[in-house]
Amino acid sequence: MTEPEEAGVEEPSDAVRELFGLAWAPAEHFAKMLAEEGELRGLIGPRELPRLWSRHLVNSAAVVPFIPEAAAVADVGSGAGFPGVVVALLRPDLDVHLIEPMERRVTWLSDVVEELGLDNVTVVQARAEELHGKVAFDVVTARAVAAMDKLARWTMPLVKPGGRLVALKGQRAEEELDSAKYVLRKFGVAEVRVEQVIPVADGEATTVVVLDKRR
Repeated sequence: MTEPEEAGVEEPSDAVRELFGLAWAPAEHFAKMLAEEGELRGLIGPRELPRLWSRHLVNSAAVVPFIPEAAAVADVGSGAGFPGVVVALLRPDLDVHLIEPMERRVTWLSDVVEELGLDNVTVVQARAEELHGKVAFDVVTARAVAAMDKLARWTMPLVKPGGRLVALKGQRAEEELDSAKYVLRKFGVAEVRVEQVIPVADGEATTVVVLDKRR
């Protein structure tokens, strides 16, 4: 991927365009919104623009293969919309709930949903813990929210029996999972997988942790 000097925003490759397919136009619109307003609204730093597509949008797409058809999905700590907005764009069959406690980020997410015409998305202003015992989802996603022990405490109560948590993680994924093994057992995790996903042929590998909950 190349970085045009005049804009400072990463230029998506043909492989990225192919990845988004029918969702390309709204994905490009989303990227434009982030480039124009993301730093101003405190959602992304100025250094993120040269890797906006590869580091954020394509990275978010890595969770999509692990979400079953027509699932109810909660994206916890959705922030700028990663991975929740990308998931909703790529998978119109899903019922996506963007869960975010901070009001300014909720306002941003609501603006994005309206601008992109995402009729499969609901924005929820709440902390994950406030929803425990009230709602449950087939799949919960999370990116850059917390270490696995904390993340499991916050998210696994929102996962239906037989459902899963799909988390985007970094190089310390295995280490985090080892530290969280007792917490995972406590919250009914039956199977743990660490997958290396390359969403586009010219892209980097993304670490995805999949936690399946007992039925």
